[in-house]
Amino acid sequence: MSLDVLVCVKRVVDSTGEVVLTEDGQSVDGRYAGFTLSNHEECAIELAVQTATAAGGSASVLTLGEPEAVDQLRSALAVGCTAATHIGADPGAFGPADVAREIAAVIRDHEGSGRPHDLVLLGNDAADTGDFQVGIRLAHELGRPVVNGAATIAVEDGHVVAGVKGPEGRETYRVPLPAVVTVLEGGVEPRYPTVPGRMKAKKVEIEQRTPSTEPAGPNRRRLRLPPPQPSEVQVLGKGADAAAAVVDLFEQLGVVAR
Repeated sequence: MSLDVLVCVKRVVDSTGEVVLTEDGQSVDGRYAGFTLSNHEECAIELAVQTATAAGGSASVLTLGEPEAVDQLRSALAVGCTAATHIGADPGAFGPADVAREIAAVIRDHEGSGRPHDLVLLGNDAADTGDFQVGIRLAHELGRPVVNGAATIAVEDGHVVAGVKGPEGRETYRVPLPAVVTVLEGGVEPRYPTVPGRMKAKKVEIEQRTPSTEPAGPNRRRLRLPPPQPSEVQVLGKGADAAAAVVDLFEQLGVVAR
């Protein structure tokens, strides 16, 4: 079968740098850290491209966000996605239910124009807000089965087979297509874009859309950074004089036994 895979991503603040909150405490200020995709979504993109390629199909990417979110769409195009859709909106005004509804509207419109998305992949959770809701809400909106936290996926005989790390080891779920799967990082290594890939991505015309309805809005809450962890340094001694103290410390830590 020719498979069409849609992967949904979100532009988020790069958390590898210093995290600074906005003055109202409602979101992370990305001016000092830059923006990226979450590790979950990078793995979802890789799985989308791999799965579509194996089935002789295609992978496309979608995001809801500000105009700058096109950069993240280009990143996905540079590693193998062939089409992209941008829903232009302020992501801070859209809660998980709003986002799921907008994604569903795009999927229905594409299906009506003869371009059905057989499999929809999303990151397991939102890296900036910690929401685990969009994938489940989208599946409910579309009336499709959903598997959460998949590390690996494959398509076999009209079904998606998803490998999930459960509390007692690996679990395998098999659900019929069309389906929704949320992806957890760790099961696949995302590829990095090449220079030719980036050049090709710049030439792809991105579908621009506006939201289908007014958002109900997210549940507003103030964010709080954890307090800095204190560091303590204890000088055990200098040179050979410190040897006995080091052995005593290793014994306390359980590293060595007398």
